[in-house]
This record gives sequence, C-alpha cells and structure tokens, in this order.
Amino acid sequence: MLTPLEETLLAAMMIIIMFGLGSSLTFKDFRIALRHPHAVLVGFASQYMIMPLIAFGMSRVLQLTPEQTVGLVLMGCMPGGTTSNIFAYFSKSLLSLSLMMTVCSTLGAVIMVPILMELLASGDDAFRIPPGEIASLLFVLLIPTLIGMWLRRKNANVGAVFELAGGLFGLLVIVFLVVTWVPRNAELLATTSPLVYAGVILLGVIGFAFGYGFARTLRLDPRKARTVSLETGIQNGPLGILIVLVAFSGATEQKVLLIPVMYSLFIVFTSTGATLIYRRITRREELARDQAKVEPS
Repeated sequence: MLTPLEETLLAAMMIIIMFGLGSSLTFKDFRIALRHPHAVLVGFASQYMIMPLIAFGMSRVLQLTPEQTVGLVLMGCMPGGTTSNIFAYFSKSLLSLSLMMTVCSTLGAVIMVPILMELLASGDDAFRIPPGEIASLLFVLLIPTLIGMWLRRKNANVGAVFELAGGLFGLLVIVFLVVTWVPRNAELLATTSPLVYAGVILLGVIGFAFGYGFARTLRLDPRKARTVSLETGIQNGPLGILIVLVAFSGATEQKVLLIPVMYSLFIVFTSTGATLIYRRITRREELARDQAKVEPS
C-alpha cells in the first residue's frame, strides 16, 4: 500500500514535524498554560475521552472487521497533529492554545495511547498492538520535540526557522503522499466498503461537533471552544500510519493501514469545511464587537 520511499518520507516527516513542534514552544509557555489550565485540560479530556469512545462506538455501529476496528480505534486514540495548528491559524481560532494542546496530548500519548488501545482494541490477539511497542515509538518521537524546545530556548530565531520548516515539510509530504498514493490505489478505494468511508469521514466530523459541544458545556468561550473542536477532530494521521507499519506486517498490515491512510486523506477536506465555517463565525463576532464600540451608548 505504501512504497519504501513513502515509508521513509513518512518517518522523516514525523521526526521533522516533532522537531518543529518543539521549536514552536518555550518552557515559559508551559508556565503560562499552568496559570490558565482550564482550556488545556478540556482539550486533553476531549482528546483522550471523547475521540476513543467515538471511534470504538462507530466501529460497533458500522460492524467493521477486526482489522478495520483496530485502525479506527487507533486513530481515535491519536494525539493532535500539527495539521490542527495550521487549520486553527486559518480559522482564526487561538493558535497558541492549539499548539499547547497539541504538545500536551503528544506528551500524554506515551501513557494514554497504550492504555486506551489495550482497553478498547485488544479483543483479538492477532490484531493486538503491544503497549510496549506503542510507548517505545512515541517516546522516541518525543526526543526531537524536546531537542526543538531546547534549541528554541538557546536561539529563538533558529527555533522559529525550524518551526516554519517543520510545518511546511509536513504539508509537502502529505500532499506528495496523497498525489502518489491515490492513483496507485484507485482500485482499492473503488472496492472499499462505504461503511469504511463513513467511519473515516465521520470520525473527524463527529469529533469536531463533540469537541465544540464539550468545551461549551464546560463554559469555554466560543473561540476557545472552536480551537478545542479542531484539536479534537484532527488526529495525527501520519503517526497512526507509522504505528501500524511498526506493529504489523503482511496482509494484516495492509488491512489495518487502510483506515489511518484514508482518515489522513479525508480529514484535509472535512477540516477545510470546518475552518471555513469557524472563520466566518469569527469574522461575524469581530464585526459585532467593532460595531458595539462605535455605537452611541
């Protein structure tokens, strides 16, 4: 399903993205977040409570195969990716909050993802992903993040360059993988069950809706709630693909891999739709505030 070149690019992309993510932060950011932890905690809870349960419930409702269930639950357990930061920026949501939630969910993934996968997707030993393998891979990927944070602390300008380079490289690799993977697997996509399409598309869409509703229920303001919404619905697809490549082989790998690959493809389109809606709402709110300032009391 993926060529050796694509697998190599994917691994390189993850390392560079994690490095760029670390380069976007300083230790001061964490101190600031600890002063106002409410939004970050809401985002973390939505990431590791709502999304795994949504994925697990959808796999049962759609009656997916064991391999497809593992793939969908894995995507539901993934932390947020840098893609959510890009869409947060264009939607005029709170980029700083999005970055902080991405980092916190990525750091927490070392513990949360193995536990959640063991609880929700360990029904068949043939498709079970050993928690140690997940934790080891995630721990290794944290190293470039910490190096990026250290570099940002030593030299803010160099760190900012790597932050931008990481985001751009990640975007280019995703576009490359889509352009090369889709034509080569057109027959596979044509024969894939509509239920699988429903699963990978609705995972993101329902994640957006539940993330927003959860945040508003816990009394976050609308702009923060929209940021939580994007962070909840947009999972780290490339990381999910990488875990499958490490954990499985042969025919099982191909069947499980279909879900995170298709999710990574469709989340771009659903996120674009959510971004356009949220951007329009933000503009309307800004216009209302501006009008309130000039109207006579």
